[in-house]
Amino acid sequence: MTFTVTYAQRDEGGVCLRLAGELDLSTAPELNSAIDRLIAEGRRELLLDLTGLTFCDSSGIAAFVRGDNLAAADGGWLRVTGATGRVARVLQVTGLAEVLRHVHDTVDPAAPAAS
Repeated sequence: MTFTVTYAQRDEGGVCLRLAGELDLSTAPELNSAIDRLIAEGRRELLLDLTGLTFCDSSGIAAFVRGDNLAAADGGWLRVTGATGRVARVLQVTGLAEVLRHVHDTVDPAAPAAS
């Protein structure tokens, strides 16, 4: 399966990146490049929509952490939303659902995640 990253400006501020397909060792560099490009453009608030993501391995997890660290270094954040199935399970098991404040139906990604 292919992997795609698309993004658009959010009404609430920041950028929403929509990930689709499988995020793994061969596709994580594409996500890293997109994050690097946005950070270089001065974007600091990144919301990753994982609704279309069907698989995520440790390389994908590393890309999420790297992106969060880059954004945070400049006073921003990286949050995730829409994770389901195996992807949601990986975020829970690794603790990233808490760290990246997995956003549940909220318009404010800076708000605490729903329990």
